[in-house]
Amino acid sequence: MSIWWSLHLRREAASVPLARRLLLGTMETAGVDPDISFDLSVALSEACANAVEHGGGGGIADETGAYHVTAYLDGDRCRIEVTDSGPGFPPATETRHRPSLAEHGRGLHLIEELADHVRFRNRPGRGAVVSFDKMLKWRDDALLKVS
Repeated sequence: MSIWWSLHLRREAASVPLARRLLLGTMETAGVDPDISFDLSVALSEACANAVEHGGGGGIADETGAYHVTAYLDGDRCRIEVTDSGPGFPPATETRHRPSLAEHGRGLHLIEELADHVRFRNRPGRGAVVSFDKMLKWRDDALLKVS
């Protein structure tokens, strides 16, 4: 089973719950375990909130008002990527792969705790990318689970 979707969202707070609800609905329909769905939805919310708050002004002029979310449910893994057009992550975030626990960066730390693999990277002059994935568990009554 493979499902993917991609969103082009305005950098507004109201876009965060929209992305989260779409992810939760997709996972519920596919039959993903609710605890896994919840963890991924919180991680997605943190990544989107970060894009809304910090994701503009550093990239292409017509893209600064938007960010992108792509989710892939492929086999027994979910991969999510949030891309913005902001100034990018500070160099220490990218090289350490461990964000600071200072006032700013706690959301990135939470993403690391909720996902199995996380990557923070910059696209020079075009923004930042947060990508993370998690192994899926399935409800017993899941119609789309991997055999």
